[in-house]
Amino acid sequence: MTAELVRGQNHPLPDTRLELRVSAGHPVVAGATLGDEGGRVAGAEWIAHPGAPVRPGIEVAVQAAAEHRIAVDLAALPDTVHRLSLLLALPPGGPGPARFGTAAAPFVAVADPSGAPVATYTITGLDRESAVVALELYRRQGAWKVRAVGQGYEGGLADLLADQGAPAAADLAAAVLDAAAPAAAPVPPLVPETAPADPSSTGAISYAHPGRRPAAPNAGPGAVPPSDPPAAPPPGPQAPPPAESRPAPVAGDASGWSMDERLYNQVWGMFEDLARTVAAYRSARDFADHRLDRAIDQVLADPATRVGAAGDAARAAARATHEELMGRAQEVLDRDLAQLTAESEVVEPALPAAYARWDNPVWHAYRSPEELPMAVRLGDLHVPERSTLRIPFLVRLPLERGLWVDSGPGRTSAAGLLDEAELRRLALDSAVAHTARLLAAHPAGALTVHVIDPAGGGAAAFAPLVETGVLAAPPAQGAAGVTDVLAQLTERVDLLQMAVRGDASEDLPPGFDPARQLLVVHDFPHGFDDRAVTRLRYLADEGPSVGVHLLMVADRADAAAYGPVLDPLWRSLLRLTPVPDDHLADPWVGHAWTYEPPTVPPGSAVLWQVLGQVGEARRRKSG
Repeated sequence: MTAELVRGQNHPLPDTRLELRVSAGHPVVAGATLGDEGGRVAGAEWIAHPGAPVRPGIEVAVQAAAEHRIAVDLAALPDTVHRLSLLLALPPGGPGPARFGTAAAPFVAVADPSGAPVATYTITGLDRESAVVALELYRRQGAWKVRAVGQGYEGGLADLLADQGAPAAADLAAAVLDAAAPAAAPVPPLVPETAPADPSSTGAISYAHPGRRPAAPNAGPGAVPPSDPPAAPPPGPQAPPPAESRPAPVAGDASGWSMDERLYNQVWGMFEDLARTVAAYRSARDFADHRLDRAIDQVLADPATRVGAAGDAARAAARATHEELMGRAQEVLDRDLAQLTAESEVVEPALPAAYARWDNPVWHAYRSPEELPMAVRLGDLHVPERSTLRIPFLVRLPLERGLWVDSGPGRTSAAGLLDEAELRRLALDSAVAHTARLLAAHPAGALTVHVIDPAGGGAAAFAPLVETGVLAAPPAQGAAGVTDVLAQLTERVDLLQMAVRGDASEDLPPGFDPARQLLVVHDFPHGFDDRAVTRLRYLADEGPSVGVHLLMVADRADAAAYGPVLDPLWRSLLRLTPVPDDHLADPWVGHAWTYEPPTVPPGSAVLWQVLGQVGEARRRKSG
């Protein structure tokens, strides 16, 4: 679980290989100092900065940037180093802010080797400071911890380095900032000369980014393209480049071994960019409001300025500053959202079927895949600041947890306009659409689907699955049907777990179905006795590890009689809704995403066509 730190708070680090992430919303210089037990820096050789980016155990960027990712290997640090401090400084003379108090609060995170954030810290409370110690990694009794520092310096980087004991701090600070300044000399174009000048003229999608060098042929799946600095304008105040002069977004513009992986990583990058953009905007907005309140309070606290011309002038100045800060935050937000929107407009048409919306033409050419994709799209995500910008909600395959389509009343206005029967119908339709997507994403015969419909109330909704022949058997009805299906799948999980523990996968019974299993449960808990409920919980907990997955369509209130017994079941499932709902919390940036389910266009037969292809491929494989 990610720890959200406040100033002065510390948190243990789970690994010595880490990534420090910085998101400031404007260019900052990132560096690090390596200190002894007292935090003292012995000399310039113990500072990683743009002029000397590589030091033992750490590598920083060679330029100022709005975002940084800094690799750290604490095990590679010299034994004399007990403290690594992450520094942020504003580059002088540029178009960005001159002090942190006039910009969005910087956000820093510490991530483990898998990329999961371990701790985050939003640096608030800065005013006239132009340099700050964001956080420090320190060694205590042989273990490493992270501490949120947030110590700013009005005297800039020189004062910061002097405070850490660095010799000739002023000269060193000047050298660091000079090294971070953009170079005036242009660099050669990075686009292969064989790339078409106008991809749109051929009707094909261009995958060659005009400002990024292609990855090396031997790069692995997680490799990133070389980070050579792009051509930059001469130093000094610069107007933002016109939109038409910026590099056009390109589909597949991400690291990866295949186009599937590159597009997945690009969508994930868009999700992270939107999260950080909105978090920075909201932080800047909150800061502007806080600053206005503080300025007004100061005016009111001083009897000399409480009334009269001086007080009016102070209040007017405070409001003008507030409007300026809000305007600047909105300008940055609009710019970043416009860039993300342009990227979305290019990426969306290029997505493969597993990542595409139902209205994407790629579905009309659908054929059963040869291998499992990295993920499947289960809806869209958006934020209130730009509800028209939709980020695909991609869930990794194979599923690591079950799914739950909540048919109960939601908290949003969309749910409030629908009666109970309509919500339940939409929930079941959503579950069928999710099932169709999962079937379409798997190779022929690689996913076997079972359906439990105790009262038979979902016959109309399940018709596409039944009539196209993609189910293992007709939907199970009545208590006896529920018992039979659950017993069959529970026995399968037991058998596979024993085979895995005994390393005897080759000794499974003849005719054993090697395909993954998906159980769709409708109208829970109707038709379930206590034993069936226990088996269902067992499948939800133990099934995913051996390829048995659960998709429930249920209203939690219907099972209220079981009390807290079923709480672990609901918590183990990924909750989806049949109507837009803002229930997906993002602990990294502290806001909720609005989830929107995938909907088949009205009157479209695409779902039937896709299931028809799945059924035909299944019959060809079995025949």
